[in-house]
Amino acid sequence: MPAPTFRAATTADVPDLVTLVTSAYRGEASRAGWTTEADLLDGNRIVPEVLLADIARPRSRILLAGDGNALLGCAHVAEEDGAGYFGMFAVRPELQRGGLGRAILAEAERIAREDWRLPLMRMTVIDLRTELIAWYERRGYHRTGQTRPFPATDPRFGLPLRNDLRFAVLEKELP
Repeated sequence: MPAPTFRAATTADVPDLVTLVTSAYRGEASRAGWTTEADLLDGNRIVPEVLLADIARPRSRILLAGDGNALLGCAHVAEEDGAGYFGMFAVRPELQRGGLGRAILAEAERIAREDWRLPLMRMTVIDLRTELIAWYERRGYHRTGQTRPFPATDPRFGLPLRNDLRFAVLEKELP
């Protein structure tokens, strides 16, 4: 795969972003990749209102990875509490395991480190997602020992299929 091109999302990208993120995490389409949460959650992974707020706020960028006109992947990078925050990471399921995710993560880290001069990147990952956490650990992230509750009563982020979901907090220093 050639190197992707990156750009910041605009409000016009919101419908395509909802489709991409949903396909990577929910329903049968997500099972073509390895990032599926279909056995943990149903319903939404993201809704337009959240994307529009993330696009509009300062020091927040929805990063799009593309190839020509095709949207291949995305992530949200923002400043939160003096650190970079990485989230809403999605790669089209059929393209997963091809290096695109590593490229998106590296670009998000570059934005936090070079554009915003932040000392570290932080993220939250459902703690049951051990394979995904291991992927981040291979890229220099570590568990902080902190957890955060899953917003189980907020349908904007999904409907839990089990009652033991919570987030592990991961961090990486950005030299």
